[in-house]
Amino acid sequence: MAEPTGSTEKPAEAQLASEEILRYSRHLILPEVGFEGQLKLKRAKVLLVGVGGLGSPVGLYLAAAGVGRLGVADFDVVEPGNLHRQIMHAAGDVGRLKLDSAAEAIRDLNPGVAVDRHETALTSRNAMEILAGYDVVVDGSDNFPTRYLVNDACVLLGKPDVYGSVYRFEGQAAVFALPGGPCYRCLYPEPPPPGAVPSCAEAGILGVLPGLIGMIMATETVKLILGAGAPLAGRLLLYDALAMRFREVRLKRNPGCPVCGGNPAVRELIDYQAFCGLGKPDDQPHVIGDLEMDVLELNARLERGESVTLVDVREPHEYQICRLPGAVLIPLKQLPGRLGELDPSAELVAYCKTGRRSAKAAALLAGAGFRRARSLKGGIAAWSGTIDPAMPRY
Repeated sequence: MAEPTGSTEKPAEAQLASEEILRYSRHLILPEVGFEGQLKLKRAKVLLVGVGGLGSPVGLYLAAAGVGRLGVADFDVVEPGNLHRQIMHAAGDVGRLKLDSAAEAIRDLNPGVAVDRHETALTSRNAMEILAGYDVVVDGSDNFPTRYLVNDACVLLGKPDVYGSVYRFEGQAAVFALPGGPCYRCLYPEPPPPGAVPSCAEAGILGVLPGLIGMIMATETVKLILGAGAPLAGRLLLYDALAMRFREVRLKRNPGCPVCGGNPAVRELIDYQAFCGLGKPDDQPHVIGDLEMDVLELNARLERGESVTLVDVREPHEYQICRLPGAVLIPLKQLPGRLGELDPSAELVAYCKTGRRSAKAAALLAGAGFRRARSLKGGIAAWSGTIDPAMPRY
């Protein structure tokens, strides 16, 4: 495997040093761990795919547990909106690579852990080489192409895939790709249509939720390394934070699965962007007639006093955070039933946070006969970044 960038080499020792015996003493007195189990942890190599909401608690707890080598694959930077849930990163890390602040947090917590830095997005070209050097892969990614990529690579390499996902107040966890067990494709044979599942930036997420799911993922990783207990293989653990309720769904390996089935069709990694409907710009959902207006044009028109009806298609709680002056609030899901409130002959500019919902709104309006309906490109986030820096960002 290619040498990872920024690797902090620390050769694994055959035994535990005195300071390690003291550090892990509460492990050592557990019969299920003991001296040999702690050595297994020290010799283990685990890859963290992403060190955001899920990867942060996983990385910290695996480092604390004494996993000897942690690979970190991430290329994103820390943003203020990450800090309410991504506990590896602090206020002073804003603008830094998550890779840097994660490696620093791991080193501060446990200097005995080696950190391999992979400053890259996982792709079909590099995933097999990167994953091959690790015993367990922890998928803390937040997008479908990466989840399918990690799953397929783990099945092809024979590596356990510790999976977790979070959305608003709900979380999931499972272990995929164990011998004879189901894989992620057995649960989700096809990805959802592009845009069907909002990102956490659009839908929101309870800050403590990734911590709980991440700790479950860390627990499963430690169990796999030790060979202790029953892994979450063939089981999907579901968590509802509002109800404070766990439930479990049994999963079976699909004999016809194209990756882990009896006659697999996928024998090498594919184009996962295309598989998830994100392959080419022409494949993306777009506004009818590409009816977009950028923030500079809208600002110029408003400053000239032109008549433009602004339609805010976000939710009421978002509208309370910030809004464009004079905008009428009609959430996207209410728009079909409230078309009568708008003038079909007026020039309408729909906006949301990033432009995705407003693109759907403009397409809906255009299809309903609003020929002068457009979507604000980049949404209110672009307005804040370009026109009005004082506008709160969220």
